[in-house]
Amino acid sequence: MDYRLALFDIAGTTVSDPGFVAQAFVGAMGAAGHPIDPEQCRALMGYRKPEAIARLLGAAATPAKIEAIHDDFVQRMLRCYREQPGVAPLPGAESTFALLRAHGIKVALNTGFSRDIAEAILTRLGWNERIDALIASDEVPAGRPAPHMAQALLRRFGLNDARQLVKIGDTEVDIGEGRNAGAGLVVAVTTGAFARAELEPYAPDAIVDSLFELPALLGIDAVARDDAA
Repeated sequence: MDYRLALFDIAGTTVSDPGFVAQAFVGAMGAAGHPIDPEQCRALMGYRKPEAIARLLGAAATPAKIEAIHDDFVQRMLRCYREQPGVAPLPGAESTFALLRAHGIKVALNTGFSRDIAEAILTRLGWNERIDALIASDEVPAGRPAPHMAQALLRRFGLNDARQLVKIGDTEVDIGEGRNAGAGLVVAVTTGAFARAELEPYAPDAIVDSLFELPALLGIDAVARDDAA
């Protein structure tokens, strides 16, 4: 297949997440009087964050409460990604971006975060020149697993065949997004929220333990090396 667009998730796929997102959820929910356990957040990784908050609140959810908790969550995440040590690319991310772009494949990032958080990550890592596009869940009618972000990027790059899209992510909703968009290849990674055995039931086309494995799946013989990024 002639792949032309690689769409990567951010936290857990291309950027390390040693519990930052769960900590922000726990803090924001607790501050609003709805304490949760970090494990409750894991199943909601990848979702649009207001939707995740609504699910955590359950019957207690109201539009005003969801908005207030999300506002707090956003501020916690912005502080984290601007100031917290340990915000770093996952191994193979930057070199894989460079290798794919060198082979004519556009590199895009998408996320369940809002745009302001995503931009804070790119600024912190200096990635604005390393990728071709960024889209966030608050820029489309619905977040993952709906295909709106992927479809918007296909249109942006003038790609009429969704099979030219490769979707890469670490959650079930990343896999669902790729399937719903009609991507030619859907790849799950084990560097984030879920282990291989937890991803297998969602039937991605491939599961990799590192982004270093991705180029070969796209028919690229060259090896991505971090020291060449």
